[in-house]
Amino acid sequence: MNGEPQTTLTQRLQPDDSPARPVLLEALLQEMGKVVIGREREIKLLLAALLTPGHVLIEDLPGTGKTTMIKAFAKVLDCRFARIQCTPDLLPSDVTGVSVFNPKTGEFSLRKGPVFTHLLLVDEINRALPRTQSCLLECMEEEQVSIDGETHPLPSPFMVLATQNPVEMEGTFPLPEAQLDRFLMIVRPGYPSPEEERLMLEKVGDRIPFDELGRLLEPAHIMALREKCRTVRAHESIAEYITALAAATRNRPEVAVGASPRASKALYKAAKAWAFLSGRDYVIPDDVKTLLPAVWSHRLILEPEARIRGTRAEQILQEIAGEVNLPEERVARS
Repeated sequence: MNGEPQTTLTQRLQPDDSPARPVLLEALLQEMGKVVIGREREIKLLLAALLTPGHVLIEDLPGTGKTTMIKAFAKVLDCRFARIQCTPDLLPSDVTGVSVFNPKTGEFSLRKGPVFTHLLLVDEINRALPRTQSCLLECMEEEQVSIDGETHPLPSPFMVLATQNPVEMEGTFPLPEAQLDRFLMIVRPGYPSPEEERLMLEKVGDRIPFDELGRLLEPAHIMALREKCRTVRAHESIAEYITALAAATRNRPEVAVGASPRASKALYKAAKAWAFLSGRDYVIPDDVKTLLPAVWSHRLILEPEARIRGTRAEQILQEIAGEVNLPEERVARS
């Protein structure tokens, strides 16, 4: 980086400091802005998922910067990073690892797969066979891997960032609902604005300067910030609000399967991380409303008639958010 030492966020804040929240987000946006133009909301969602903690599925058309954003996010974190490019011939052992027999010692030793890392990019996850996709279930839920009857813990923190293309169907295997539910959020960035696309061409049109990104957070500091997120206060009215939203999804005629209790828990935890990054030590209803599409849209199963009409889960959630009464802000602050 032009001969300059890489900066770490520990030189600028401690996890216990109250200004850590805005400083953390601004520092991340500033560094990633060298590579990723715009996408402030998406970057904040990635950071909120990291602190919740949870995994993220990024779904969008080819060429919209999904992999670039994930690689930049991994670069600014002082953590181990690995990438898996999914193809139909990818085996579960290629992901988790395998026990190898050593004829000299007469013993088996574990050859670890790429899953033994802090941040794992699973590129085009829907191109992997279902049996390979399923090997990630234990990793994502339990942060451990079972190989030949032995359980091996994964490093902490551990986060899966997966991508998939929603329009290409040939040679793909759609993720089952059970695996989609393992993702805390689904992020759909969409096309950049004309101004953002122009800036992208001017700043990173020739090459993507990943080597210029400074590292900000070490694993120990991420774990400390996760603990701080858990201390964010959520009044009982916030829990009642999330419960009412979940009940509303289960009573919609367009929805075959509504939000599960796990979905409610995910939204509750993510709202705390979002409030923390917004500089507050308490959750407000707007935190819940803001995260609702990202945390729940991939968990709803729509009726066939609704899918044929082109109804999207985001539309239904937007309508529900407008129908369910908000708790009073003064109660949420108390």
